[in-house]
Order: sequence, then structure tokens, then C-alpha cells
Amino acid sequence: MTGAVLFDMDGVLLDSRHAVLVTLAGLATAALGRRVTVTDLPPNAATTPRGEVLSRLGVATPDELCQTRWDAALATATGAAEDARVFPGVMDGLRDIKAAGITTGLVTLQSRARLSWLLPPAVLALLDVTVCHEDAAPKPAPDGLLLALGALGASPKETVFLGDTVADITAARAAGLTPLGAGWGYAGPAALIAAGATVVLDDPVRIGPGLLDHASLRQPRSPRRHAHAKRS
Repeated sequence: MTGAVLFDMDGVLLDSRHAVLVTLAGLATAALGRRVTVTDLPPNAATTPRGEVLSRLGVATPDELCQTRWDAALATATGAAEDARVFPGVMDGLRDIKAAGITTGLVTLQSRARLSWLLPPAVLALLDVTVCHEDAAPKPAPDGLLLALGALGASPKETVFLGDTVADITAARAAGLTPLGAGWGYAGPAALIAAGATVVLDDPVRIGPGLLDHASLRQPRSPRRHAHAKRS
């Protein structure tokens, strides 16, 4: 068995924060019959369960609303305004990882039906396995990561998982992977270090074959920020 590099999607590969906030505001506007803007959303709306956010705004049936209208609203937000974009440096990093002969995978809470309009085809082509919401219990459970490892034939001890939330770090540790933090994502560096990230990267241009080097640092004396020179 060999190692692999696994990724979360939102906040790691994909800058989807504003699209999610726009979608929440749009659904609330439609349900409440009054304009709700992104600035009207509660604090930490991007990292709070969407049903809870809508409930706080006064939406009577938030779960039903999300089930029936979320995908269409999110697709509109990401398509019309181009509010969801791959972070700069991600494509180059993924290409370099693949060129080095390292296998890759995506473990996301998004449904599989959304991947084709959230991620560009060129990114999806660089991922050897994708594990989505319907495939396994959601993080912080390790199930999705273990499923990806099985599909790739990868060893947990030689695999890293790059995530941007406490749930990502918790899942990686539970699965026996090296947990790496994406400091540019939703939770921020401090929360990722506190959750047990071995290393917190400070910029998506750090993505590359060198991520696998951190698999040997699974039990450092103290977590640290990682900021070596950018790729030329």
C-alpha cells in the first residue's frame, strides 16, 4: 500500500463562502417575503448548519425549504455571479501531485449531483476518487476518509488529509491519517491547531507533492504553521 493526498472541498479547493451566504439570503428572502441580505445573516452563518441559520431568521420550515430549493438556489448563485471559484494555486498544485505519481481524493459533505457545477471538469479529472454526502457518514466521522483509502488502496499512515474545519481534523485523526489544516478556509488557523492539525498551511499555493512529506510528522511536539517558499 502507498500513500495519498485527500482533500475537503469547500474552503480548501473551492472558495464557496460568498455563494453559500448569497444562497441563504435568497432562500430567506423567498420564504419571508422581505428582502434579506448577506449582512442580515447571523454571525458565522457560513459555518452554521443552514437549517439553523434560516430558523434564526424566522423561516418556519427551514429543513423542507433546503431540501426542495437549496440546489437550485446554490446553482444560481455559483453560476450567475461566479461566486464559487477554485482557489488560486489549486490547479497547479493538483497537477504537480498527479505528475509525481501520487493518488488524490476528495471527501466532501456536498452531494455528488453538485460536483459537476461546483468544480470545473479539469479539477475533477485530477481526483482519483470522490466521496460525497450520500456515500458515507459525514465528518467528523472517519467513514468517508476510510472509504476513500479503500478505493485508492492507500495506507492511512502514509496519507494526509487537508481540511479547513474542526470536523475535518477530527475525522482525519480518527481515520489514522495525518491531519493538515487549510488556514485560508472556514475555521481559521487557531481552531485547526487546537483541533490537532499537524501543520496548518497559510496559502493554497502550498498545495503540491510536498504535502505527503508531512505524513512523517504525525506526532510532532507542537502543531505549527507551515510557510516555506512558494513554488516558482
